[in-house]
Formats: sequence, C-alpha cells, structure tokens
Amino acid sequence: MKSFLYALVALAFFSSCSKKEQADLIVYNARVYTVNSTFDTVQALAVKDGKILAVGTSDEIKKQFKGTEEIDAEGKTVYPGFIDAHAHFYGYGQSLQTADLRETKSWAEVLQRLADFAKTHPNGWLIGNGWDQNDWEDKAFPTNEKLTALFPGRPVFLTRIDGHAAIANQKAFDDAGIKNAQQLTGGDMLTQNGKLTGVLIDNAVGLVESKIPEPDAKLAEKIFIDAQKNCFAAGLTTIDDCGLPFQAVDFIEKLQKESKLKMRLYVMLSDAPQNYDYLFKRGAIKTDRLNVRAFKVYADGALGSRGACLLKPYTDVPEKTGFLLSDQKHFEEVAIKIAEHNFQMCTHAIGDSANRVMLKIYNKILKGKNDKRWRIEHAQVVNANDFDLFGQASIVPSVQPTHATSDMYWAGQRLGAERLKGAYAYKQLLKQNGWIPLGTDFPVENINPLLTFYAATVREDAKGFPKGGFQIENALTPEEALKGMTIWAAKANFEENEKGSLEKGKLADFVILDNDILKSSPQNILKTKVLKTYLNGEKVYEAK
Repeated sequence: MKSFLYALVALAFFSSCSKKEQADLIVYNARVYTVNSTFDTVQALAVKDGKILAVGTSDEIKKQFKGTEEIDAEGKTVYPGFIDAHAHFYGYGQSLQTADLRETKSWAEVLQRLADFAKTHPNGWLIGNGWDQNDWEDKAFPTNEKLTALFPGRPVFLTRIDGHAAIANQKAFDDAGIKNAQQLTGGDMLTQNGKLTGVLIDNAVGLVESKIPEPDAKLAEKIFIDAQKNCFAAGLTTIDDCGLPFQAVDFIEKLQKESKLKMRLYVMLSDAPQNYDYLFKRGAIKTDRLNVRAFKVYADGALGSRGACLLKPYTDVPEKTGFLLSDQKHFEEVAIKIAEHNFQMCTHAIGDSANRVMLKIYNKILKGKNDKRWRIEHAQVVNANDFDLFGQASIVPSVQPTHATSDMYWAGQRLGAERLKGAYAYKQLLKQNGWIPLGTDFPVENINPLLTFYAATVREDAKGFPKGGFQIENALTPEEALKGMTIWAAKANFEENEKGSLEKGKLADFVILDNDILKSSPQNILKTKVLKTYLNGEKVYEAK
C-alpha cells in the first residue's frame, strides 16, 4: 500500500514537472537572428499575446512550451521585423493610385505611359510620379509643350522621383492662377526665353500641388491599406512616415481602432504652425502601433534637381549652389520651440551647406551629449570638417543606402571628385555615435528592405557596377546593416525596448526569409524572398 502511495506521489510530481506552458505560436528548426546586445543566434522562439515568451534551442522551446500553432521553419532564417527609418508610407500609397513614371528612359516614354494611364483614369486631375531626367539620354529638364498639347483641357501634374520637382501643363497652371514666374524663397520656376517651362523646383511645387483636390475618406483608406499590403509583403513591420499633417494622424488612429490598419507607424508631423499647435496641445501620442513625437523640417531640396544647398557651386552648373527652403532664423526658432516642448526634431538635409547650417543649430540648442535623438535625415553630402558635429551633440544621421547606388552614376558630375568623398559616407557617420538607422525614402526608392541591405554592404547595382563597390570604404558590415534596419532604427524612434530585436518581452514582429542574407553572396541577396511576415505574433503575409 505504502509503495502504491509513493508511486502516485511520484507520478503527480513528474506530471507537474512535465506540464508545458501554453504559447500561441512556436517557430522551431530555424536560424533566428535575435539582434540582441551580443548578436546571438538561436533555433526557436515562442510567442504569447503578441510578445516573445522565450528564445532558445528547438529542444528547449518545445520542452518548455506547447504552441497552439507550431511551425517547422525547415532551417530558414528568422529576423526581427524590418523597420524603415525614413519613408513616406502615405505618399507611397498615393503613388499606387497614380501613373507610374519610374525607370522611364525618355520624356517621350513618360508621355506614352501617361496617355495609357489616362485611358483607364479619364476624370479629374491627371497625376503621375517617378520621372528622373538623369536616367534619360537627354538629361535636361523637360518642357511642357507636348504635355499641354496631349491634354489641353485636363490639368496634369507629374512629380519627379525625389518629390522636390514637378512639371505641370498649361491647364494646371491656369487652374492654379499662374501666369508668370514668381520670385520664391527656396524654390524656382524654370523659364526658357522668358516663358515658363512647366518645371517647378522645391517650394514652387506647392503653387500647383496645393490646388489638387484631397482624396475622400474612401480613397484615403485605400491609400493606407494598399501601402500596408505591399510593406508587409516586403517584411516591413514598422515605418517612419516623414512629414504628415495632423489630420492624417487622426485618420490613422481611426483606421487602427477599426483594425483596418495594423502597420506600426512612427509619424513625424510636417513643419507647419497647425501641426505644432496640435501636438503641443495634445502631447506625444504612443500606442503599440502609433508613435507621434517628432517633427519633420526641410532644410533644402534634392541633389538630382540641384535644389540641395551646397557650400560651393555645382560642378556641372557653376551658376547654381542650390538653396535653403527657409531662412536660418526659421530653423532656429523651430528648433527652440521643439526643444522647449521636449519633442524630436528631424531635418531633411542633403547638401553640405544645409547639413552645416542644421548641425550648428542643433549643437547650439542641444549643448553637447544628450539623449534627445535629434536626427538629420539623409545627411547626404557632409563637409570633411563637419562630421564631428554629429557626435558632439549626439545627432543621429538617418540615411538611405539605396540613394548611394541610385545617385552614383551622376553624383560625381554634380559634386566633383573631392566633394564626393564626403557623400553617402555611412561608415564615417556610423562612427560618430556608434549606431545608425537605415531607411529607403520610398516611394523615392523601392520599398524592399533587402535592397537597403545590399546597397549598404555591397554598394553596387544589380549588374555588379561598379566592380568592388561605390566608395566601398563607406560600406557597412552585414551585422551593422541588419542592426540599422532593426534595433538601431527602433532606437531612432525611442522604441528599442519594445522592438528591433527578438528577446523575451518584446513585440513578436519577425520575418522569415528563404535565404540567410548575412552569409549570402551578393547575387543571392537580391534573389532572397520573404516567406512570411508576423506582426504581434499574427501572420500578416505569406508568399504564395
């Protein structure tokens, strides 16, 4: 009898010891890059209530947990969900509703694509985006005579790839009340023989763009949902949307509460009085899917349209140096205001002059090392004497590696060989603070974060040009590039304690790829496919 009781006690003991903790999801038999502080790799992870329960070997996780769903990854690689530290999520969604003019090889091809698009979109303003005269044999800006002849009674507005220039037809000018060129601060209306060509640069773009009707609620929802679908398919789980009006934030909140918009968004409000009033009054907004605590300011334009503000004239057009989009007093006043309210300032700066102006203002306001995480977006051309200004005030350079591989064909013509050395200098910028967030600037560039990884580490185009890489001394290591797309991007958003790595207690945002990009040949990086994307432990994309 006594031995029987001992047996029962032992059975109960071993039963309680072997009882597994319930998880919602287990992924095992994988190569999991945790991107934790020691950059550990493991085989498995367990998820419950949208967060990581544990990571470890497959045996450890399966012994400790029982999953409602269990996935054998069959040796595939798992990474933290990719974070795009600089993009235009809403703008990308808008671009999906307009004529796609990217990768056109001539103005004639632009017109043909537009004519084809107009057949299925016959009403209202005719909108297109993505043209780049630097990709054409004739690299001069186009003029609008043929555009006006093709669409004499319909307003047409076509944005350049970088968003810092556009061309409009005569009907669009008429609707905007534009008859002659105007003198503008931070903008230009190009003329030829005293006549407007239709090309608008930087602040001049708004003269026409502001007349385009805003999308209704139904279209606005489609814009967000279409963008989300494509981003999930690319393995993106958080997007920094750089420069929105406060009304967009209200609409995002509505869609997220209705569970229609699941994407996590870090929103920077644009530099406008009503946006400052809105956020200063309301305070920072923080949920697990929406974070609004920053303002996006524009210092200058783009290099491709020669709106970037340079210390010395453009090498290929000696009469131009570009321009600041506002006077320095405005930037200082904005910086003081943002600092007083303890928000983050994020400033678009392309040219070496624009970077110097903003770095000096930041240093003046921030007064040395700090944890404000004020950012310079792009930090594209930096004078050799100014790199230290980033580190002195803990200023974050937020860069987009595919800009280097897109611009490398012509950037030297704009800047000259010596000045080019301080352009797209990601390794030099990384050294300033020891970390650097990476993005794409989509829809200016492709949304695919694997192209970001490739451009950052290989610095060649898809055809292997230039052999050995463009200014390869400024390439990042594979580990640095992955951190830039995950934990460092999260840190730029003050979110490194909740996402960016696969660790216990963090959000279960991860992506499964068919290839280990950290150990891959350059050619295979470009062939890598996203198999599945998970956000909050929920599968939001699976390859067909």
